[in-house]
Amino acid sequence: MKTRTLAAALILTLSLGTGAAQAEDKVPADILNVSYDISRELFAQINPAFQAKWRKDTGQSIEVKQSHGGSSKQARSILEGLPADVVTFNQVTDVQVLADKGFVRADWQQAYPNSASPFYSLPAFLVRKGNPKNIKSWDDLVRSDVKVVFPNPKTSGNARYTYLAAYAFALEKFGGDQVQAKDFIRRLLANVPVFDTGGRGATTTFVERETGDVLISFEAEVKGIQKEYGTDKVEVVIPPVSLLAEFPVAVVDKVAEKRGSRKIASAYLGYLYSDEAQDILAKNYNRVSNPKIAEKYKAQFPNVRLYTVELFGGWDNIRKIHFAEGGILDQVFEKK
Repeated sequence: MKTRTLAAALILTLSLGTGAAQAEDKVPADILNVSYDISRELFAQINPAFQAKWRKDTGQSIEVKQSHGGSSKQARSILEGLPADVVTFNQVTDVQVLADKGFVRADWQQAYPNSASPFYSLPAFLVRKGNPKNIKSWDDLVRSDVKVVFPNPKTSGNARYTYLAAYAFALEKFGGDQVQAKDFIRRLLANVPVFDTGGRGATTTFVERETGDVLISFEAEVKGIQKEYGTDKVEVVIPPVSLLAEFPVAVVDKVAEKRGSRKIASAYLGYLYSDEAQDILAKNYNRVSNPKIAEKYKAQFPNVRLYTVELFGGWDNIRKIHFAEGGILDQVFEKK
């Protein structure tokens, strides 16, 4: 009797153990990538390519779902419950706020190459056909006859890069004089007729509503708009000096652990560094660090002298000095 009882218990234990292992190994049929506002078309190309590779490698069909919005707004949504498996943002601070709250691992920038930034860009200009206002650099954006369109730096990572690029230019122009640099930014912000919450809204304002003389957005975005609408309507102007814009990625550990999606989430972000994905990124006017792909597309990327956020002491300093409540942005921001 004891023998049969022990045998039954052993069988039950083995059965439960096998079931637990299978449940642990089971990968969800979908993941959610929460991304910045103007990346819709980019991931509409990347996701099917990744899905095909995953199916080929594992035999499993999966779906990559997307959520788009202003990068900072997206980060807040995750903190409030949006179940992102991965984030592909356009600003380090928006990933860091998730790390500070325990949603993302503390050393997330060591998880992938190039400080977890698989591609990069820079703020650039889009003007009307023929560039009637002769806009060439940041200096032209504070003229009284120029109206500038870009999103709200309080809600958009895209706009924060614009703000920092303009600030870097002003510091150079005025020999590091902070008072004059702040006044330059005040004049720039005063020339913005409307602040949309994200980059795509700003694009709509400029192109479809025909508001403003110049749109400032990532180089990839303005070149994509030019391709879509044609050079008979808009033209791209790359300023001679700008700011390096990183596009950080991370697994949202808190969600991935709960859903059991870590394996596919990690593979998805790793795929962004593959030759295949880097080619898609460069084809869509994003700059990449992959030497082979960068060489293939070098003709479409003019040389630009790029500042980095280290000019401002890094993102921690930027967040405290410029974007915190009562910071420089608040000091120069005129309410619309």
